[in-house]
Amino acid sequence: MRVVIVGAGAAGGLLAWALAAGGAAVTVIRRGTAATATDTISVVDPSGTRRAAPVTTAPGIAAVTGGPPDLVVCAVRMMSLGDALADLAAWPTTPVLTVQNGVGAEAAALAARPAAPLIAGSLTASVDRQPDGVVRWLRRGGIGLAAVSGPVGPLVAELARRFREAGLPARVYPEAAAMKWSKLVANLVGNASGAILDRDPASIYRDPRLFDLERRQLREAIDVMATQGVRPVGLPGAPVRLLVLGIRLPAALARPAFVRSVATARGGKAPSLRLHVAAGGGSSEVEWLNGAVVGQGKVLGIPTPVNAALLEAMRQVSADPARRAWFAGRPDRLEALVEGRPEASPAASS
Repeated sequence: MRVVIVGAGAAGGLLAWALAAGGAAVTVIRRGTAATATDTISVVDPSGTRRAAPVTTAPGIAAVTGGPPDLVVCAVRMMSLGDALADLAAWPTTPVLTVQNGVGAEAAALAARPAAPLIAGSLTASVDRQPDGVVRWLRRGGIGLAAVSGPVGPLVAELARRFREAGLPARVYPEAAAMKWSKLVANLVGNASGAILDRDPASIYRDPRLFDLERRQLREAIDVMATQGVRPVGLPGAPVRLLVLGIRLPAALARPAFVRSVATARGGKAPSLRLHVAAGGGSSEVEWLNGAVVGQGKVLGIPTPVNAALLEAMRQVSADPARRAWFAGRPDRLEALVEGRPEASPAASS
């Protein structure tokens, strides 16, 4: 099995290592490299054991030899997915696996590559790439896989087998929408609010006011799912169905349990949106997380005011350092935005 991985970050590194360790011939597209070369990818697993697997690195798709591969894994962030898909024009019928957070990657892939079979993936393993290129697998999790289009059933089964042989838990789902929306719900937890306020998820959930805001955000997303006929499913290492049940419990019962779970959910790694804001902002995957909830809510006629406010605040703090500083550590200002009070407007704060 020949696999090309587009995206040499933490997620791409973990998947490249797992597939290579599972016996696949893997080429990683690594921009900036001078030429195609033999290399290794090293992963430090959750037990602290360092494991390596052989891969080939190439500076671009044009440098990949041997004809079209059996699979391309698009492991770039959503903001870069369009460019990654465009680069695959020479292989119009090669199957693609999308592993982006949020909802929207599969629709983009189908539009860009209508003749190519498509598999959706949801990665729940928490990973971080060190400056020396070593991938630290912080929390076990795993990967979910689901067929989207084309005759990919045997390929999905083979991928799951190879991931498991490498030690990465893999589960196959009958419906991609249920898997992707369930992962979206898990990704919402403490993500946008933590980025806006510059606080970690546990402190968000310890605050009764912010816990209420988080519950309202999640309930909106769950309502959007239910109206589409999409039922939440458990993901490897992410018991989303329990999250959905827990969020409906009385706050006095739910909040202590959530504080404990969110404190360890990412293996000590900050949520993606907080990392994004800390790195300087710009376009972020919030558009496919809270933005997906808001967009689908509009289509279905379901109000999503909390997700809309979080989306707007994330856009502000991503674009404007002054707004970033204004919101940091001030839950009252985020609450004002959610409730539509005038003190939350940029004009009022200038």
